[in-house]
Amino acid sequence: MLNGRTPSVKDVAAAAGVSLGTVSNVMNRPEVVSARTRERVERAMSELGFVRNESARQLRAGTSRTLAYVMLDGTNPFFHDVAQGIELAAEDADLSLFICNSNSRSAREAVHLDRLLQQRVQGILITPVDPAAPHLDELIRRGVPMVIVDRIGNADSCCSVAVDDVLGGRIAVEHLAEQGHTRVAFIGGPESLGQVHERLVGAREMWASLGNDPEDLIYLPTETLSVSEGRSAGERLAGLAARRRPTAAFCANDLLALGLLQQSIGAGLRVPDDLAIVGFDDIEFAAAAAVPLTSVRQPRQELGRAAAQLVLDEATNPDHRHQQLQFTPELVARASTVSRNRTM
Repeated sequence: MLNGRTPSVKDVAAAAGVSLGTVSNVMNRPEVVSARTRERVERAMSELGFVRNESARQLRAGTSRTLAYVMLDGTNPFFHDVAQGIELAAEDADLSLFICNSNSRSAREAVHLDRLLQQRVQGILITPVDPAAPHLDELIRRGVPMVIVDRIGNADSCCSVAVDDVLGGRIAVEHLAEQGHTRVAFIGGPESLGQVHERLVGAREMWASLGNDPEDLIYLPTETLSVSEGRSAGERLAGLAARRRPTAAFCANDLLALGLLQQSIGAGLRVPDDLAIVGFDDIEFAAAAAVPLTSVRQPRQELGRAAAQLVLDEATNPDHRHQQLQFTPELVARASTVSRNRTM
């Protein structure tokens, strides 16, 4: 500090005995400055404690060296893993990353996007509450580079990166049928979430293709995709008549499955002998559960990295073409579904 104020470019120029233009070149085009002069300027910066005003520079440039990710649910480790993939790609491009959480609320999502526009971020990645929301159309209208994450977007207007959720639902139910289950619950909601809807569609398609009675695939909707809702679903399952009670459950995400697992063990049920459980996402906690959880794995970091690469291409490549990337999920079978002791 200089007499209680922050050192300026003028102070650096005076201390180094050079012009303001030379200081500017050292910061922005160091290759045009001689090594001796550059060293003198950098020494003056260090001695004065000078820190460049990056915000002002970015304001003049009309954009920032920042990406932003608006995640759907900050309590779900899945989205943190996606964000980590985005951050790794951002670091490779020498960019920073803002992370926002809509908490599955459209109004909150819109506020975040408005603030990000004010920050003039280079690109926005978002797992939207509603992919058809008007505020997303507004981003597209303004020409803001944007990628939809964990949902398939409109091929004409933006890029998207997702996993084939219908296939994920199919392989989860197929696995349970292979274990001999003839009554299965699908737990998840709200169905207005595209991921939940498509996983349920896949589950129903596979159930029907196996020749099973549609009434034996029981849909138990939840208000959110949370551990507490998983526990509540377990209580609802226990309240069903014994002849209608499923012997297996496919949960729309791992948090629901972990809550169901917790409630089931607490109620004295044996997993998987009394109730088999499949989750979705394969977050780190799935394998570490009291009974390791079978789950449909999504390549979480790969989703994030691919999305970041697409938004960077849109921001920098005049020949950019929108792409809809879809990854293939895989089932990871663990002790919550596979037991040598089970008899049907």
